[in-house]
Amino acid sequence: MKQAMIFAAGLGTRLKPLTDRMPKALVPVGGHPLLWHVLTKLKAAGFQRVVVNVHHFSRQIIDYLAANDFGIDVHVSDETGQLLETGGGIRKARHLFSPQYPILIHNVDILSNVDLAALMTQAESLDNPGALLVVSSRPTSRYLLFGHDMQLVGWTNVDTAEVKTPFPHLDVAACRKYAFSGIHVFSPSLFPLMDDCPPRFPIMDFYLKHCHRAPIRGVVKEDLRLLDVGKLDTLERANQFLRCDK
Repeated sequence: MKQAMIFAAGLGTRLKPLTDRMPKALVPVGGHPLLWHVLTKLKAAGFQRVVVNVHHFSRQIIDYLAANDFGIDVHVSDETGQLLETGGGIRKARHLFSPQYPILIHNVDILSNVDLAALMTQAESLDNPGALLVVSSRPTSRYLLFGHDMQLVGWTNVDTAEVKTPFPHLDVAACRKYAFSGIHVFSPSLFPLMDDCPPRFPIMDFYLKHCHRAPIRGVVKEDLRLLDVGKLDTLERANQFLRCDK
């Protein structure tokens, strides 16, 4: 079974004033809400179960899902009482997933050309599952650091020289540097490592904390086309992206 989680609980502050009256997940792009685009892509890739977490204007998303049949078993993880960030959100939704299959994690505001079905096939083929992070060589100031075997070993901000890693003697210069796409596959085998995490925590902080004891791998997509629809000035670019993607 293919299962996924869509992060749709964010406040969408960079999309104000649109998000003063609606959640980011329902901001229209190409004639449909962002959430429609992600759910439609998941359906086309063969996913059967999807969990959507909600917080900001949560009732609007719940009503939208109730009014639209995507042909997928869709569940809501309600964070109305407290926004839990990405890691806390995954942990809260644990009971909604089958422990036997990996979970695709997808931000609601990401448009891309990633082949989600192929990514899940790759994740399912691993003998020692952990997490698979889709990365690329696109320029950024913040990079994930990988060893030559594409095992995650750290993170760096090249502008400030800040480094996060559980390896005390990591040679950053010797690492492979890639930008994270916001799309990854999480194995339920990692849930026990979340037991000592606080209620709210980012999933990337979790990966960086445990990458020396769990298989957190990068998968490079050099032909990645990706757009983070996070600001007002990206909405028109999103429309163009969708036109080119057809």
